Amino acid sequence: MPREIITIQVGQCGNQIGCRMWDLILREHAAVFQSKKTQSIDLLYDDPLSTFFKWDFQHQRNTGGTDYFDLKARAVLVDMEEGVLTSLLKGNLGGLFDKDQQFISDVSGAGNNWAHGHEVYGPQYHNEIVEKLRKEAEICDSLQSFFILHSLGGGTGSGLGSYISKIVHDEFEDIYSFTTCVFPSKDSDDVVTSPYNAILSLNELTEHSDCVLPIENQALFDMCQMVNSLTKKKDVIKTVTQETEESKPFDQMNDIAASLLSNLTCSMRFEGSLNVDLNEITMNLVPYPKLKFLLSSLSPFVLPKDVNLPPRRLDQMFKDVLSKEYQLLKCDPIHSKYLSCGLILRGQQANISDINRNISKMKSTMDMIYWNQEGFKTGLCNVAPHNQPYSLLCLANNCCFGGVLSEMEKRASQLYKKKFYVHHYTKYMEGSCFDNAIENIKDLMDEYNTLQNKTEEEVQIPRFIPEF
Repeated sequence: MPREIITIQVGQCGNQIGCRMWDLILREHAAVFQSKKTQSIDLLYDDPLSTFFKWDFQHQRNTGGTDYFDLKARAVLVDMEEGVLTSLLKGNLGGLFDKDQQFISDVSGAGNNWAHGHEVYGPQYHNEIVEKLRKEAEICDSLQSFFILHSLGGGTGSGLGSYISKIVHDEFEDIYSFTTCVFPSKDSDDVVTSPYNAILSLNELTEHSDCVLPIENQALFDMCQMVNSLTKKKDVIKTVTQETEESKPFDQMNDIAASLLSNLTCSMRFEGSLNVDLNEITMNLVPYPKLKFLLSSLSPFVLPKDVNLPPRRLDQMFKDVLSKEYQLLKCDPIHSKYLSCGLILRGQQANISDINRNISKMKSTMDMIYWNQEGFKTGLCNVAPHNQPYSLLCLANNCCFGGVLSEMEKRASQLYKKKFYVHHYTKYMEGSCFDNAIENIKDLMDEYNTLQNKTEEEVQIPRFIPEF
């Protein structure tokens, strides 16, 4: 039975990442179809494709055809400015969406103000959001999860995005929600109020999302710079989109985020020796309710032109995903304690013994928490990513995320101490929301720090004294 995912794209950033994700997933499935010898009509829409797409039967009857535009994405697109949604409709992927059934938009935007997005646009469009999500859910045979894509720095993405995560939590309480959110960067942030927006959003996500995959623009930018420098060598090629005159800003960066989502769902869409269900990820990688932030890393970003896969090259991928240069968030997990770790390997040339061999090597360099020394969740998918012979995705629940939270809380507190820009927010919400959010994030930081510093010797296990 197919297992469906409904994607919710919120704000400019969320919709741009979503656009690249749809393009990548379509290319993956197209490559699989082309590899099949039988080109029958039944192969144009199968269970793997139904994870992200539905068949537009009305269009099929009217046109008598089965062309590309008969597919519709399982998605709801939200933005309080029309520009991105309008350009998406006019682009090559416009046929995937039904404007009347799947789009929610306004004109003025949220003005980089979390409170405007959360407290004004949220209640204003609450019923419409719920109705559109219910319609998408009703045509699913076995809905497994929601993907929510948004940023934490702007107004619509942070405010309305976190509001929608609460809607999903309340209205679809039996369905898991995965949030992929873009963190504002310390050194290259162009929104002065982003620390406020991020801290208020994180407070909501901690309560209402089942799993959060944080990524950061600066980390993605650094990866693109690394890729562009490496591909100057004649013996390697890129695995991300080549820059052209038609490329839009951030396309390369958004491709990396799209690759994360593609690899995350590969076991749902394709066969493999070890399939990983999304629900298994939350079950195995989230040990405590609030410690739900998984650090993601990908390898490779460049490939040798000789695409044969000897063991040495495969082993290098497992080393790469532990390196800070391959993290989608600016952090260095190898020097902090791991609570759990997930590894999803793709490619026909890889097998389970490769995973087990490399996990044994990784254990010697990773500091796994004492009560979860074997805390690895592994997956193996036979279908490689588009234009790649193999890839590896690592999802790590690591205590170094406490440092990321600390930096974000520090930036927000510096502004709040002087009450800079607070009056823009208190037009729509109580000032105590700042205090609550900052306090809750500090508590979350303390949980990570406690686990980082705790050792097995410090834990007192009560002795059992039998009674005679």
